[in-house]
Amino acid sequence: MKKYFSFSLLLAVAFIFILSCNRNDDEVPRFPDGSRESVNLWVQDSMKRYYYWADQMPAKPDYRLPVKDFFKSLLSSQDRFSFAVDTQDPSSYPRSVRNMYGFDYAVIQLPNGSVVTTVKLVMKNSPAFNSGLERGMMITKINGKVITAANAEALTSSIKDQTVIELTVGKWENDHITEEKNITVYYGYSFEQPLESKIFEKNGKKAGYLYIYDFPDGMTQALNQKFAAFKAAGIQDLIIDIRYNYGGSVASAAALCSLIPSGISSASPFIIYKGNKNGGEVKRTFAEQIQYDPAALDFNTLRANALGLNKVYILTSNSTASASEIVINNLKPYMQVLQVGDATLGKDMAGFMVEDKRKPKKISWQLHPVIYKVFNANGEGAYSTGIPPQIAVSEYASLPLLPLGDSEETLISSALNKIYLKLKGENALDKKVKILFQSDTPSAAIGK
Repeated sequence: MKKYFSFSLLLAVAFIFILSCNRNDDEVPRFPDGSRESVNLWVQDSMKRYYYWADQMPAKPDYRLPVKDFFKSLLSSQDRFSFAVDTQDPSSYPRSVRNMYGFDYAVIQLPNGSVVTTVKLVMKNSPAFNSGLERGMMITKINGKVITAANAEALTSSIKDQTVIELTVGKWENDHITEEKNITVYYGYSFEQPLESKIFEKNGKKAGYLYIYDFPDGMTQALNQKFAAFKAAGIQDLIIDIRYNYGGSVASAAALCSLIPSGISSASPFIIYKGNKNGGEVKRTFAEQIQYDPAALDFNTLRANALGLNKVYILTSNSTASASEIVINNLKPYMQVLQVGDATLGKDMAGFMVEDKRKPKKISWQLHPVIYKVFNANGEGAYSTGIPPQIAVSEYASLPLLPLGDSEETLISSALNKIYLKLKGENALDKKVKILFQSDTPSAAIGK
């Protein structure tokens, strides 16, 4: 099965999965094993135990519904993120341009009213990367159809149902598209994305830059190496780029956070999880959260390479979600966080996978429900509408989009200007550049 990106946080908890809640036999009829109704009953039991909004679930759901529809019928109107997949049915998994082909694009309207489509992300060693697609290229056609504001969403949806796509792309030069050519991109696997770092220097002052695509378990060694290099170079400022980071492991996010500020110890509180009446409230320190990744370096080992800063610059967009938002929110009790870019997605919650643990397994469905709301050490959270930046900048204000890590790239240069030039006041998003559509909307990509 092809790799897909789950937008639930990979949160390891001390729950032991229980197949069904105790119930009065008169409450719900018994269904034959293996029937659709019996699977739906298991779904309901699981959701009653774990789901954050369990008390809002319908008392008498329709057990005759297809499983995916039944699951959706249980969800709160406030829930954009819970989803379910059937491990025996590949078509039930979340599909997006990013996880199928390894790239993302945005349709934007320029100040002169013209509409263009720019490639904003190309994953390393992805089908798109191997086909020659690059960030900053302009897409004029998808499968021979000219992209417009009116058809962009429909074209994106059609891409998800195919295994090969034809793109007509060109370069952006002097406000025009030149050197058009056709590129064929095949559906395929994208390998784990590397951490990318740079050190910028001006007037003897050094700033480190770190691009983080996602937060998988097992990344602490790579983080430790990057920060060891930053520390050896004597950087005085740090820019963390998580503009396209959907999230992942909270343990890895905690490890990153442990490497940045001064004045924290293994006992410093990192996160508070608040669940339903079964989940209750769970508090974890930096050290405790990091330990939930069995492959992680421990807190004290990481702290040996901590930078001890009192300020950090974090680059964000509407695609910054989940564990990435935890990084922003949960560093705030310990240091000044200057967010540069656009508001984040607003996934102030955490979940883990629920599945049938019997051997042999009788139910092939996996549930990924919202289980906790998350808060920082000061009890601050509730950012479901997104975390707004202090320095609001549109990365589309200047075209073509430059490579991530380029000092002239819009968001990076905005952070560097703040560092080196000490510019006062807040920037404003360029209202003349309007985003009409983006292919990477996490809440839509999870298959709800």
